[in-house]
Amino acid sequence: MSVCVLGSINLDFVCRVAELPGPGETVTALDLTRFAGGKGANQAAASARWGAHTYMIGAVGEDDAGDALLAHLSSAGVDVSGIARVAGAPTGQAYICVSSAGENMIVVVGGANKTVSAEQLRASSIDGHNVLLSQLETRLSAIEALFAGRHKGLRILNAAPAVPEAASLFPLLDILIVNETELAQYAGAARELVALPQIAAAARSLIARDGQRVIVTLGARGAVAVDAAGMIEVPGRAVQVVDTTGAGDCFCGVLAASLDEGFSLPDAMHRANLAAALSTQTAGATVVATLRVEVDALL
Repeated sequence: MSVCVLGSINLDFVCRVAELPGPGETVTALDLTRFAGGKGANQAAASARWGAHTYMIGAVGEDDAGDALLAHLSSAGVDVSGIARVAGAPTGQAYICVSSAGENMIVVVGGANKTVSAEQLRASSIDGHNVLLSQLETRLSAIEALFAGRHKGLRILNAAPAVPEAASLFPLLDILIVNETELAQYAGAARELVALPQIAAAARSLIARDGQRVIVTLGARGAVAVDAAGMIEVPGRAVQVVDTTGAGDCFCGVLAASLDEGFSLPDAMHRANLAAALSTQTAGATVVATLRVEVDALL
């Protein structure tokens, strides 16, 4: 029983600013810090810290950043034997501005993440994992190879950042996870949806086969999951927000680990939602080692 995560590994440079800059605007940063990041690495670390045996497939460069990120993932409990070291490509990087209100803007440089291939995936140890989890910061061909194989694991895609071509992967999934912005993009809505009935209808329009569920994360409002017949609603949790970076990744990693542990989808969503809310109380995307203890105390 374990979770296999295919995804990106980045070094995050985080600038705190009073307000996010607008187009053509220059603002002065309050400070600059570095964190381990990348949607794949964030989700793998969250899954491992939650207690699941977590195996990761990805790539980093042969540089100091790659050394540091492999050490970080190992210290979180992630099995890094499926992560390649790539000569001639830098480790992925992300440049993040975080406002005093906790909102963020992110620019990602893919680097070695763009080299992850279907061939690397086929050479990795995928069989036997209970949950397969990916995002969209690596090649679609590699993600397709993960989900289209004969592996019996529960297949979860966090379709972020939104890539229109990724809709071709939806029929391969058991669970699709998007936020409100991504939902509007995939559903072809003119603007971000707000009312819950509209969100549910748009999410249901993305269902590509019988038995599939679409989860929409709603930030402070919680999350909902729909299938062809019904809806699960998980309310939000009010917290003092410091930084929303990585909250969605925390949700995905904890959801995967909870489902691997045998929790029902409503219970897994409830735990993932609490974990994501608590993760916004610290800077950066890294999930703290005590997060499960904190969530269990709240439960």
